[in-house]
Amino acid sequence: MRRQLSLLVGATTSAVVLAFLIPLAWAWRLHAEDLAVAGAQFQTASALNAAISQRSLAQVPAAVGRFVGDLQYGRTTVYLPDGRPVGLQPTDGEIATALRTGHSEDRRVDGGAVIVQTSLGLTGTVVARTVVPREIYHQGVARTTAALAALGMALLLVAMFAADRLGRRISAPVRRLAGAAQAMRDGNLDVRLPERGTSEVVALSTALNQLATRVQKLLTESRDSVADLSHRLRTPVTALRLDTDSIADPEVADRLRLHVSQLERTIDAIVHDARRPTRAGGSSCDVAKIVKERADFWSALAEEQGRDLTVSVPPDRELRARLDPSELQDVVDVLIDNVFAHTDEGVPLEVWVAPRPNGAVVLTVEDGGQGLPQQDIIARGSSGAGSTGTGLGMDIVRRAAKTSGGEMEVGRSRLGGALIRVVLGPPER
Repeated sequence: MRRQLSLLVGATTSAVVLAFLIPLAWAWRLHAEDLAVAGAQFQTASALNAAISQRSLAQVPAAVGRFVGDLQYGRTTVYLPDGRPVGLQPTDGEIATALRTGHSEDRRVDGGAVIVQTSLGLTGTVVARTVVPREIYHQGVARTTAALAALGMALLLVAMFAADRLGRRISAPVRRLAGAAQAMRDGNLDVRLPERGTSEVVALSTALNQLATRVQKLLTESRDSVADLSHRLRTPVTALRLDTDSIADPEVADRLRLHVSQLERTIDAIVHDARRPTRAGGSSCDVAKIVKERADFWSALAEEQGRDLTVSVPPDRELRARLDPSELQDVVDVLIDNVFAHTDEGVPLEVWVAPRPNGAVVLTVEDGGQGLPQQDIIARGSSGAGSTGTGLGMDIVRRAAKTSGGEMEVGRSRLGGALIRVVLGPPER
């Protein structure tokens, strides 16, 4: 908007300036020509009067000496009745005709002018001619035109500067609105706009603030409802677990306990995801640091189950990704918990972090379990089977990866089990 407004004002101002300055420059040119002709006429008449006032031809050269030659308005020559010139220009056909007829004229020639005046004096017909060259005929025109062009350019610059300032004043509230909308899109619903400016901007700011408040309220109510529903499910699940202990058939009891455990983890993931605060745009975290912290947390359980937990991160190097720290903690916990929950005790797992040339960070978790069924690998972890655990947990990981501008990949581990690779995008500049 700001650029378009500046261009519009610039084009309009240019048209107005040209419409004003071109006629003005042309008028000044005509004025300069009229001044040159008037000066040359006066210069010619002065020389002619000095000549005709003399009583003899012998006195004329001395009398008109200071009026002939290269003067202010051009070159003046006086011609005596016998055709002799007093000055620099020789007699030609034009002068002979003027001496014979007594004709006077003013005419433009070759960018200049010629002034011819005749008069009858005591000694006979005398002719005076002044030739006005181009530089005198248009004296000061170039300088004045340049000054007018500079004035027009200055007016254009002033107009465009004023338009730019006006455009900035108009576009600044719009940019604030766009920035607030972008922040809300990124999940920062706490942003609010100042309700000032033009009536249209105030109305839009008010509506956007009310929309953010409403969305925030609905989101909170939705999370509370999901969390409350999940908590209500805990009671029957607990009762179901107790009932499995009374089943006589050990095989059936173990199978039911496995299903109940999966149900409990699903409910826990729902509660955890519902209570997670709204993500704010622009946040980042050190992936290497958080992975080491969470791996240390899980190392006690790994030692208890006889698992070989290997963690590999670049030493003494900060690897930042565009993700909230709490979300990355959830991602690491989900990936490691799935290995513990869905592989036998003693199965090894590896967690490693590596940077990419484009600034992204890769988090990989591998295990030595049974691996994923082929359909789950094709679906890129969309279903909950094999050693990846619940589909909800993988949805949490996939959502976090997309939030950071990356992706989640599922495949076979070189240890023989499942491989989950999470590509996290670089932080915003």
